[in-house]
Amino acid sequence: MSFSPAADQDIIIFGGTGDLARRKLLPALYNLAVAGLLPERGSIIGYARSASTDEGFRELARAAVAAFSRTGLDEKVWAALAPRLRFVTAEPHGYDELQRLATLRERLIYLATPASGFSAIVGELAGHGLTAGTRIIIEKPFGRDQASARALDATLHESFEESQIYRIDHYLGKETVQNILVFRFGNAAFERIWHRDAIDHIQITVAEAMGIEGRGAFYEETGALRDIIQNHAFQVLSLLTMEPPASFDAGAFRDEKAKVFHAMKLLDPARVVRGQYGRGRIDGQDVPGYCDEDQVAADSTTETFVALELAIDNWRWAGVPVYLRAGKRLPERTVKIQIVFREAPVVFFEGTGVHDLAPNYLTLALQPDESITFTFIAKVPGPAVEVKPVQMRFSYDEAFMSQPAEAYERLLHDALDGDPTLFARSDGVDRAWQVVQPILDADLPVSAYPAGTWGPAEADALIAPRRWL
Repeated sequence: MSFSPAADQDIIIFGGTGDLARRKLLPALYNLAVAGLLPERGSIIGYARSASTDEGFRELARAAVAAFSRTGLDEKVWAALAPRLRFVTAEPHGYDELQRLATLRERLIYLATPASGFSAIVGELAGHGLTAGTRIIIEKPFGRDQASARALDATLHESFEESQIYRIDHYLGKETVQNILVFRFGNAAFERIWHRDAIDHIQITVAEAMGIEGRGAFYEETGALRDIIQNHAFQVLSLLTMEPPASFDAGAFRDEKAKVFHAMKLLDPARVVRGQYGRGRIDGQDVPGYCDEDQVAADSTTETFVALELAIDNWRWAGVPVYLRAGKRLPERTVKIQIVFREAPVVFFEGTGVHDLAPNYLTLALQPDESITFTFIAKVPGPAVEVKPVQMRFSYDEAFMSQPAEAYERLLHDALDGDPTLFARSDGVDRAWQVVQPILDADLPVSAYPAGTWGPAEADALIAPRRWL
């Protein structure tokens, strides 16, 4: 993140009173103000169906900052920021009011609304002359499949150039995710072995202990494949496997990411496992099954867990399987990457009683325990030749003793600054949908798993004779 405020511009948040705005966007804008990175001039306009006023929106924003800002509420900062907050109620003349309030030549528009409303909003923005000088942020899910994503893309491109469209994936704003690039390309010891000759396979796990948290209607339309794999997991994987860009230029960076997506083979339905959590126990508490949740059909076949094998068909990664799994109501909340290296030959240990050597592997923990751990083999003290896995570990908290900016802070500032590096590009999104489309088209079974376990047994069979780490 640069250390100067973005150029003066207005900021418009559609869905300005919704959960995303309250929990993430308004606190992030406040934190940018604390850091001196918010544009010095420009209104912050909330637009929503709920009837409110400027003062009502300010009260909502203040409560949101107090509850969710990582920096806490500073009265001096708030006093300077509050007058810039304005509110427009969605009604027949709402867009006329936006025209009146958004007076600067540049603006950032954030669509923090259900995706079903994107097309109508874009049409109204175009009809009211609010597209010139505008950068627009689109929240996921960007479509439900390749066809709907292409239709949405066509609608956006009727009014906006690709350079104006910022498809946000908050995972790419996380410091730990960005550090993947520094770790890979800044450490020659690892970059020299970051390929098929040294690496046996890759695992990525996105696990949540919580259920759907009252979002039954949303999850019934989405499922784990659309919610996590097609966007978050694929975006992280692209950073993990891309070639080094020629420069830090956004175009060069996004070109290399796109090459990874195009090298991915289409998913094979025979190498995909879908699961759905049933009743079980999490942290000693009984929890309901998915079909017992509000707004979920009693006979729903929506997956809350997915595990799959993916292949990247290029020179660096040919023959290295990638195993992805994501799910809800698993034993813990964790996002981690494991790079598992090829096993060492055991010929040196003949006659010692050592028959098997556990592979070395590198764990990049993205949340909640942000760390990098290398697991290797060491000799157990004593006269016999006995070995066991041990670890070398780096912790972000212990090393830097500072609190990093939230993902939305980084991404909002980049969008305000006109930097698209960490945002998804049209061709990459289209190809990601193409890769998962065979699974969306297939009528795959859904296996039950008790809440509090690591998914259905079929997920273990998928990776065998390897195992999930």
